[in-house]
Amino acid sequence: MTAGPTADQLRRLMASLLDAHGAQNWWPGQSRFEIAVGAILVQNTSWTNAARAIARLTRRGLLQPAALLACSEDELRDTIRPAGIYRQKAYRLRCLALWLQRQGGFSAIAAWSSERLRDALLEVHGVGPETADCILLYALQRPVFIVDAYTLRILQRLGLYDADRATPDDLRASAAAAIGADVDFYNEFHALMVEHGKRVCRPRPLCSQCCLRATCRFATTASPTD
Repeated sequence: MTAGPTADQLRRLMASLLDAHGAQNWWPGQSRFEIAVGAILVQNTSWTNAARAIARLTRRGLLQPAALLACSEDELRDTIRPAGIYRQKAYRLRCLALWLQRQGGFSAIAAWSSERLRDALLEVHGVGPETADCILLYALQRPVFIVDAYTLRILQRLGLYDADRATPDDLRASAAAAIGADVDFYNEFHALMVEHGKRVCRPRPLCSQCCLRATCRFATTASPTD
């Protein structure tokens, strides 16, 4: 078994999810910084809560690195409170804003290679692989295959990924190699996987409602709760 699915398998999977859920039109955001902020705020919470925090940042004029760094710690924490764990996230946002400011902003780092960008983002406090890849894909339009809990769960249940034989990094690399530099595909694919993982392929899946059940190994061998 390879580290991940083939390009044909991935494209057929996305076609099925598009038919079931429709285009997701991700990532909402008026600027690259807003998208990057959203990638941190959505950690360990729903997008609804993250969006509420972003709306509060917008109203208070804090969706610029300089403004975010200039406001007080108490103000920032209060502003992003709807996103949860607001003390940690406030610190993470400051670290990201400071890093961006020191690099010269998005216009400066846009010239960097994707590999250099990813390595640098992973050095920023609070930015893990998934957050870094979301920033790369949605804020910087880089062709990145995002591997998150939804993707791992769905692909494993479909029999397209074996965690005993490959790591998430292996999956990320093999899927990117299979698809190539198709930013639009990665954008929509990740959004659809999140939607399907939230609505249908849950930890306790709703297999009878799943558009993938005919080819899903989990659905045909287990007795999931509906």
